[in-house]
Amino acid sequence: MEQRLTTTGERSLLQAFIDHRTLLVNIAARITGCHARGEDVVQDAFFRVQSAPSITSSLKEQMGYLLRVVRNLAIDRYRKQALERRYCSHEDADLQQIVDNATPQDTHLHLSTLDVVEHALGELPTRTRYAFEMYRLHGVPQRVLALELGVSPTLVNFMIRNALVHCRRASGELLVA
Repeated sequence: MEQRLTTTGERSLLQAFIDHRTLLVNIAARITGCHARGEDVVQDAFFRVQSAPSITSSLKEQMGYLLRVVRNLAIDRYRKQALERRYCSHEDADLQQIVDNATPQDTHLHLSTLDVVEHALGELPTRTRYAFEMYRLHGVPQRVLALELGVSPTLVNFMIRNALVHCRRASGELLVA
């Protein structure tokens, strides 16, 4: 275990990190927009601080260093997520998005929408529903589905698109009603 105080009364950097962990998590969470991601950032910062050379200086200098490390890691995480959202978003991203801190009304609306989509999928022909579910939920490539169903990849593409349009119409009617 690290010493809490050096002979000059200065605290170790690691101990300052441990003592102010909650503050660091809150700062990271504000930047990333999510408490869980803030926890991840602080964990990454802990490993960086733990592997850093032993620094014993004033608490003000240590906190400045710790805040800078956490802030930089949180900004990096936020930028990475923004880049992933930009390049990995699909036309149905709104159906795949997980809502943090949703209100009970939002949760009810999402569950109602899922019920409507489930009902809409039940209205589709079996082959269309199968192609849609296998592609969207299980990530089976359209070429593989075409071989399995004995149809062209173009037809599989149209089946998936038609199913998506049908689900969107059904969920849109829920919002209008």
